[in-house]
Order: sequence, then structure tokens, then C-alpha cells
Amino acid sequence: MKIALAQINPTVGDFTGNLAKMIAVSRRAAEQGARLAVFSELAICGYPPADFLEKPSFLGRCRTAVDELTAATRELPTAVLAGVALPSTGDSGKPAVNAAVLLDGGQLLLEQHKRLLPFYDVFDEQRYFSPARSQQVVELDGVRLAVTICEDAWNDKNFWPRRLYSTDPMEELMRQNPALHINLSSSPFWHHKREVRRQMLAAIARRDGIPVLFSNQVGGNDSLIFDGSSLALNAQGELIAQAAAFEEDLVILDPFAAPPICAPLQDDTEGAYRALVLGTRDYVRKCGFRKAIIALSGGIDSALVAAIATEALGAENVIGVGMPSPYSSQGSIDDSRELAANLGIRFETIGISGLFNEFTHSLAPLFAGTKPDTTEENIQSRIRGSLLMALSNKFGALVLTTGNKSEMAVGYCTLYGDMVGALAVIGDLVKTRVYAICHWLNRERLVIPVAILEKPPSAELRPDQKDTDSLPPYDVLDPILEAYVERYETPEQIVAAHGFPLELVQQVVRLVERSEYKRQQAAPVLKVTSKSFGMGRRFPIAVKVQV
Repeated sequence: MKIALAQINPTVGDFTGNLAKMIAVSRRAAEQGARLAVFSELAICGYPPADFLEKPSFLGRCRTAVDELTAATRELPTAVLAGVALPSTGDSGKPAVNAAVLLDGGQLLLEQHKRLLPFYDVFDEQRYFSPARSQQVVELDGVRLAVTICEDAWNDKNFWPRRLYSTDPMEELMRQNPALHINLSSSPFWHHKREVRRQMLAAIARRDGIPVLFSNQVGGNDSLIFDGSSLALNAQGELIAQAAAFEEDLVILDPFAAPPICAPLQDDTEGAYRALVLGTRDYVRKCGFRKAIIALSGGIDSALVAAIATEALGAENVIGVGMPSPYSSQGSIDDSRELAANLGIRFETIGISGLFNEFTHSLAPLFAGTKPDTTEENIQSRIRGSLLMALSNKFGALVLTTGNKSEMAVGYCTLYGDMVGALAVIGDLVKTRVYAICHWLNRERLVIPVAILEKPPSAELRPDQKDTDSLPPYDVLDPILEAYVERYETPEQIVAAHGFPLELVQQVVRLVERSEYKRQQAAPVLKVTSKSFGMGRRFPIAVKVQV
């Protein structure tokens, strides 16, 4: 039996567009001899639909979309297995079920509901879905198929040292003697996850002694980026098929006869860059825009965001804006201009010295008797934010913010200043990873000017300012932040692991906790680590934390 891994990029709520993709791909799969085309979790309605699931009209549209897909594929020799949200008929009080439907020749052969509903990190499925009460194997041309949906395959007691659920749906399915395990997923990307995912699925294949097919969503939806990387494994857990990462793909295979292939090498630096390009492209375009505006400061962060936006949207759709203040160096202006030339993007400058003088003159009576401090620094940043938003309004382009995870963590950013914008492109990259990706970008040709890579980081909001005036060096700060923010280690554990002074670690922790109010007003952050700022990390603002 030939089966197609149909890896598509759906948009939440775009039933017409999603169905058009699925029908076209199903026809391509039929032309290539596939008996079954397997799409991802919630492919029909898009993932994650969030509170749309509380709207009866949305769930009703999901049901009619299934009927439309059934009718459109009725004459095809290829059956379709796809994910969709459907109205719940149980007594759980939840509005919906997360379902997989198997359609063949105009008939519904299976409606399998998801059983394990994740409730951690970015997932909140227990808010919306009723869990399946049982699992049912289905036959297609005499081949018994075990169908699971994403998390239902993530609870193998032999693989995970700590399980989140007491049941494993595959145990019930295996008692029904399936010949093949098919998993429909919308599994987001983050560092190292692709390898962990493959190892986990291989362990399941070996345990159960049957091939495993994994069809994953690709594309960006708000903060989440789905890498695709759909794959197939034989009963020995060997890789027999691999779809592309970060792009749509269609892979045809016979899971019972395909020979093993070599697993592709995965460069996590390249993976992060490609994820951010995909996430930026889909965020801008799925929101109905084409162009982006970026404040170019001559620093490393804005340089990387500009490079990502250029690849995502095309150079003709990116505008770089330099806004020199009295403290901006000529070198920074020149570096921004060189970067724009390297990328082929439009570059404009708007001097803000006059505006800054007007602000300080107007405030002088109220500020009498005080010394200049971060207030004056933040005024410069907020002037720039206002100018960027004016350009955004006038030309219908989204502003991409340029702050990194290190800055967001400790509050080294200005509300309504450098934080304004629609998307925090590199808000999940610590500063040292920003440098790593920029060096990777320059591996074949000079994209990021050498001066930008080599100059000490500075906000240039006062004379001779350096980031290290306010923060530890980034090679010290970043390991502390990764340990505290991503792994929830205590200051004492961080000291034991890295040897940093306890007082320094406690100072960083206090900055992190004190800055929560800023982060909750920030633009959505593209997630590329296991714990990013935003929907997957929920902390109160008004707290008193002992460190």
C-alpha cells in the first residue's frame, strides 16, 4: 500500500483555502499511486484555533468542511485521513473534540478523537476538547490502521522517565492487532525537538513491532512555528522516509517495503534561522500584509531581523529606517547603510535630534533640579517608536521589533519605544545565539557587516554607552537566563553548575522578575526554544519573589 505524507501549511479559520490545498494535494497523491493521503492534526480548520472552538458557528463550519472534502474526493482512488475539530456530543462540558476522519469513496470510515489533551507550555487543549473514551483500529483494503493524534503518541512509559498521563492510547490500539501506526500531529518546533521526536517514534515502532508514519503541520501561526519534518519508520525504528523541514511537501512511500535511509543532518543554528524566516513570512502574510519596517540601529539584533525579513518577504518588501540621535555614532549609520546594501533593501534616515530637543525643552520646567538619567534615554527610544508606527500606518507595513531574549528577560528595553511593533522576531534568541546565527549567515558571503559583528553592543542613548554598563557580559548573562527562564533552575543550582557569584545570579533573577509587566505588553514572540516568553510562560506581574 502506497501512502502519502501530505505536509501542508494551513491557516486558522481559512476553510476555503485549507480545503483547496488538501484537495489539490490529494489529487497529486492519487496521480502518484497513493492509496491514502495523510494530513496533519486539525489541518481542515488550522491549528491552534484557540477560542474559536467556543463558537458554535466555527464548529459547524468544521462539520460542513468535512462534508465538502468528502464530496470533493469521492471519485479519487485515494482515501484521505485528516484532522479537524468537531462539536462535542459528550457530557464533559467542553465544546469540541479533536478528531481524525478517514474518508474513502464518499464514505466516512473513521472518526477517531484525541485522548491525551496537553495542558502544558503553549498547549491548553483541556480548555476546549473532550477526550476520547476509547481507541478503534480501522481497516483500509484489509490493512488494519491504528490512528493517533499528536499527544496520543507521546506517553510511552519505556521512553519518558516521567509521564504526564496514566494511560497510553497505543496500548489499547495494539490489543486490536494493527499493522500500521499513523500519527497526525501539529508539533511545534524548538531547539533539539526534531531529534527527540524521531527517537521517541522509533522507540514506539520497535516496541510495537509495526511501522510508524508521522504527518506534521508546517508553517507559522502567531508565535508557534511548525517545522513539518514528517517521517516514516519501519518496524525496527529505522527511517524510511523524510519530508522537508520548514516547507510544504508530499512524500509517497510503501511503509511495508521501503528500504532504510540515512537520517538528514540537523544543524540547530540553521534550523532556528529557517524557523524564524518561516514564522515571519507566515505572520505577516496570514495577517494580510506584505511589507515590513525595521529600525536599523547599526547593531547586531536589527541586522539579524532585517536579514530574516528580507528572506521571508523579499527585499522589495522591507524598509530599513535609521533614526540617529545626538548620541548615535557615524559608524552605526554607515553600518546600517552597508547592511541595507548587502540585503538590497530600501534604507531611509530620520534624524531625531530636533525632536529630542523639543521633548526635553517641553519637560524642562517639570524636570528642574533633576539630573539626566534613563528617562532621557527612553524618550529617544519612544520618539523612534512613534516614527515607526507613523510609517506603519501610512504605508500599511508591519513594524518588526528587534529586541532579543536576553534584553526582554531583564527588561533592557523600552515600553512604547523599541518594543513597539507587531512581531518580536528574535525575542526567543539570547544574545549569544544572535551572534551565532549571524556568523552562520556570513558563511558563504558577507551579509552582516564585519563592524556590526565586532563592535561592543550599545543602545547609544548616552555618551560612550555600552550594554555592559548595565548588564553582565552576555556570555555570563545568557547561561544564567537559559537556566532560570527555560529550565526553572534556582540561583543555587545555577551557581553550582556554572560557578558564577551568587550575588550576581540573584541580581539577574531580580531583574527577570521585575520585568514581567514589560513582557506582558510585548509583541508576540516567535518561539524557537522549549520555553519562550509569551503564551507558554505564565507568571503574575504583582509578586514578591525571594531570591
